[in-house]
Amino acid sequence: MSRLLGALETGGTTTRVAVAASGAIPPRFVARDSFPTTDPAATLARATEFFRGHALVALGVAAFGPLELRAGARDHGALLDTPKPGWSRFPLRHSLEHALQVPVAIDTDVGAAALAEQLAARAAGQACPTLAYVTVGTGIGVGLALDGAIHRGALHPEAGHLRVARAAGDARPGLCPFHGDCLEGLASGPAFAAISKSVGETAALALEADALAQLTIALVGFVAPHRIALGGGVLQAAGLLDAVRARAVALSAGYAPSLRDRSAAEALIVAPLLGGEAGLAGALALADAAHG
Repeated sequence: MSRLLGALETGGTTTRVAVAASGAIPPRFVARDSFPTTDPAATLARATEFFRGHALVALGVAAFGPLELRAGARDHGALLDTPKPGWSRFPLRHSLEHALQVPVAIDTDVGAAALAEQLAARAAGQACPTLAYVTVGTGIGVGLALDGAIHRGALHPEAGHLRVARAAGDARPGLCPFHGDCLEGLASGPAFAAISKSVGETAALALEADALAQLTIALVGFVAPHRIALGGGVLQAAGLLDAVRARAVALSAGYAPSLRDRSAAEALIVAPLLGGEAGLAGALALADAAHG
């Protein structure tokens, strides 16, 4: 039996597992599965059952956060306080290492996705030394890949909890249990679904684009990325990506060269090269590094 690399992506709604014979990006998975993300015990039981059917040499994990990722921390790879019920302080990396007895490398789902997108760009011959990956789904996350490495500071980026200016007339309380009307509270998947029911799809799309354009402006101001990949389920809404670009150009008001006009915005703000596979591909890249 050939020895394989494992990839695990835990999302707020769905968990995905896969195995591959190499860490190549784009990935070539030889087996995969997905199932709902419920409580930690049930979710990891499903994942470990899948991986025990394969001869793993290492596992990479792309997890929703926040995560403890400080080098040398005793609880490295554990969840911190998270809006996902039942997962706060769960020792994710340690539990998987104990269950599978292989090296486990872990990062946030968006950090891993940013790395995979940067590797995919490199494989396609596209220069992209600084890349930001944004996912908009159950929550909002941002990961940064800098010259082939995932950026970490005292914590990984948590830009989904930035406070954003509200559009005129928007008096929603916001859904974030920690901050109310932060970016995630106003523009996550559940928030977008709620406002769509309240004001209709067209008005909701404009509010969503405004919030995400403000995030784009913040990323341009603080990171100056060569590319911002917008992913996640909400970005499947027809016209949203173009609306974010247009609003970002308007908010930039000609100041940022990367947002000076529509053409520049189309080069900066893009759909992920790997589509919905970016997180799982990033987990595979982490497994490859752990093995290697």
